[in-house]
Amino acid sequence: MHIIFNGLMMALELAAIFAVAWTGFTAPLVFAAGTALLALGVGAALEIARLRYEFPFYFDRPPGRSMIVIVTVGALEAITKAVLAGVVGLLTFLGTDQERLKFVAVIFAISLFLGVQAVRFLMDRLKARPMRWGYFRLAAPLGLLFSAGLTFLPAPGITELAKRAAFDLPTKPTMEQASEFLFLLKQSFDEIVVRMLSWVFDPALAQAIGAVVSVNMLSGFVIALYAVLIAEGIRTLERREP
Repeated sequence: MHIIFNGLMMALELAAIFAVAWTGFTAPLVFAAGTALLALGVGAALEIARLRYEFPFYFDRPPGRSMIVIVTVGALEAITKAVLAGVVGLLTFLGTDQERLKFVAVIFAISLFLGVQAVRFLMDRLKARPMRWGYFRLAAPLGLLFSAGLTFLPAPGITELAKRAAFDLPTKPTMEQASEFLFLLKQSFDEIVVRMLSWVFDPALAQAIGAVVSVNMLSGFVIALYAVLIAEGIRTLERREP
């Protein structure tokens, strides 16, 4: 019975990961809006709780009336991160090149899967609280993983990009067309950075550094959010094991 239950939990985990990536791929606007709302709902309570915990570290006095400031700052930080998560989520999956978007969705799903496994490992071995630890600590490593995966996508040269901007991009592009062009521009910029770094470092090291400084790192905010939500959801179900 225990083996069957564990198998069911693994299937639910994979289904949740697939559902998140599929929603982003097929309905990017819905995905972006849902991501922003989830980030706001989860982040508001966590940001305020974090500031309340950190207050005695920075100030040698009880919070007192400063609670108003703590709540205000925490709410503003949560709103800022929610807007960032929504915009990044939209730009991640919005575009016109379906083959490119499929590749992005696969890398997103792989990064999300590894993020969930990391949270569950720390939860089981170190008793980490997934919602707290993952929300504040997973964005950077998962962003790096996602960024490294996207380095395998080809980047158009500056000349090719200029031709597309001049002849292919309409005067008033749609959101999909604008997002596609922004992605290509981002990839071209990343390629330039890697080439410049290759003048100083080994090409493999330059590629790794390029992944770190890429704008694609911002997607870690989105991946981390879903990783902690899925891990927390699976943990809640496991506690109800008969």
